[in-house]
Amino acid sequence: MFDKILIANRGEIACRVAATARRLGVKTVAVYSDADARAKHVAACDEAVHIGGSAPKDSYLQWERILAAARATGAQAVHPGYGFLSENEAFADACAKAGLVFIGPPSSAIEAMGLKAESKRLMEKAGVPLVPGYHGADQDPALLQREADRIGYPALIKASAGGGGKGMRVVEKSEDFAAALASCQREARNSFGSDAVLIEKYVQRPRHIEIQVFGDTQGHCVYLFERDCSVQRRHQKVLEEAPAPGMTPALRQRMGEAAVAAAKAVNYVGAGTVEFIVEQPEGYDHPEAMRFYFMEMNTRLQVEHPVTEAITGLDLVEWQLRVAAGEPLPLRQDQLRMNGHAIEARICAENPDNQFLPATGTLQVYRKPAHTAFERGPTRVDDGVREGDAISPFYDSMIAKLIVHGDNREQALARLDAALAETRIVGLATNVQFLRHVVASESFAKARLDTALIPRESAVLFQQDRVGTPTAVAAAVAQTLLGERALEGADPFSRRDGFRSHGLTTRRFDFEVAGATLQATLTYGRGGALTLALGDVQGPLVVEPLAPGAQGERFDLQFAGRRDTVQTWTTGETVHVFCARGATSLVEIDRLAHAGEGEGEGGRLTAPMPGKVVSFAVKAGDAVKKGQPLAVMEAMKMEHTIAAPADGTVAELLYAPGDQVAEGAELLKLAAH
Repeated sequence: MFDKILIANRGEIACRVAATARRLGVKTVAVYSDADARAKHVAACDEAVHIGGSAPKDSYLQWERILAAARATGAQAVHPGYGFLSENEAFADACAKAGLVFIGPPSSAIEAMGLKAESKRLMEKAGVPLVPGYHGADQDPALLQREADRIGYPALIKASAGGGGKGMRVVEKSEDFAAALASCQREARNSFGSDAVLIEKYVQRPRHIEIQVFGDTQGHCVYLFERDCSVQRRHQKVLEEAPAPGMTPALRQRMGEAAVAAAKAVNYVGAGTVEFIVEQPEGYDHPEAMRFYFMEMNTRLQVEHPVTEAITGLDLVEWQLRVAAGEPLPLRQDQLRMNGHAIEARICAENPDNQFLPATGTLQVYRKPAHTAFERGPTRVDDGVREGDAISPFYDSMIAKLIVHGDNREQALARLDAALAETRIVGLATNVQFLRHVVASESFAKARLDTALIPRESAVLFQQDRVGTPTAVAAAVAQTLLGERALEGADPFSRRDGFRSHGLTTRRFDFEVAGATLQATLTYGRGGALTLALGDVQGPLVVEPLAPGAQGERFDLQFAGRRDTVQTWTTGETVHVFCARGATSLVEIDRLAHAGEGEGEGGRLTAPMPGKVVSFAVKAGDAVKKGQPLAVMEAMKMEHTIAAPADGTVAELLYAPGDQVAEGAELLKLAAH
């Protein structure tokens, strides 16, 4: 086993590798950028080396600096994590030339599987089933259009080099192909340095099922069963589970053996994932009719590896280290067993109700359910952030991975919802409530899975407020009352109970909820009784603190026929409300502070997040229609289209393609018609 390794990554995966290394007695070296100088992964390792600026191209992709850090600290091996350099064959070769062990497959395997078209030709020779498509080297747009027409629609355009949903588009009809191809090629070129694409038939009712494989230097290879990753948004995974619901033993064996054949075809060593698209031609309730096709092989550890660890009882990072050190695989295929069911939810900084727009900001509140970290348990949270850390625009938007394990899928589902309900994040938008909606949806609960689950269930997934306005307003009022009670002293005149010798005291509260303003009236009665009126909803308000203090503490709330255990935090004028049903926020309006404010300036189109301007689709003087694309921005490795909010004329473009812009920066001026 190694004495010391360098982890050429950041965030959660760097912390994950460091945890296993510490358990094995292996010392670790972290590398960090300017933005990560105080990051959790830096503190998790024994040593840390600064390697450059905040942007990945200035730090985590500068492999010469990483190798220099490894040599300077005496590291014997480099673990690349996932993303960044993990699938870069030049980096793997450079490690070998520097006398360092690359904790991953040989560069030849990375190269063979890195180009999707070439890997499919290899898989065809190995007898692994393929989706009908075009994987040729000729990238003439006219030829690609003809091939798509031949294959039939809907067709899928996919970047040959890369993954993560970047450089990928589904085309529904022939006349849309050219525009989709141009967009794919641009995104692929920016993300991977190559605009080569392949064309495939888009499989109907597809499931995304992947097989975890492991090979060693002695030529042994096993599969560690499957994971279902069908629940996706923008071709990126949201929830993953193991084993795949409805998987038959016969299909599991066929897919596992095909995955091993794929790995052996490239002399694979270490952890890898063979991804299959699985067609359900006879619907969700006929797993015996499912057909599988090879999609790609990820030549690294996957984000979702903890669900495999949960059902097998194994530490996959430990296996990686042992195999890289020359040891044989710890177990044979016939020794591997599955136990129970596991589900992983990716908690991300994003706004699901606004097309999953990435969010940046500070984790002002970050509270997790009772859990283990980086090791098996009924509830496990793997993360690379702490309360007070910032989620920046430079890296992926994932905050944490929440993994649950149960005796069966039903128990795992219940544990997942309970853990999400106990997760408290304030300071930026997240997908926590969206994940709860997915888990509760009929399709997911009944395992009617395919990659279209999210759009199919959109009516119950988006724009949902399970808390309700009455409870949210009552909670905001209650928080104010508890804060005032905390200021009371022994002097009876310090009491804030609204007492008057004659008549009753009433108090007005103004709020903004989902863009609408509303007014609530609180009436102080005799003996401390409170009555809250909110439009047509009126009734007694009972508030009982469950712990000392107000801000962020729990209290019992009774109003409008409901009783809830509530927790609140306030940031500025925004009150964040959490209860067992869900979470929401509302703005408490200070009428004095807002007095005299006029209408805002119209005709402004601003950047919804920090990022780079990719292109403008219009020029000054152009007339545009509502919904027409105006500009494309790139942030957190994804492209986002800015559309016209109304009919108008473009008055001025304020930036040029390639410019970096801050959140809220005005991109162009639009004169309304």
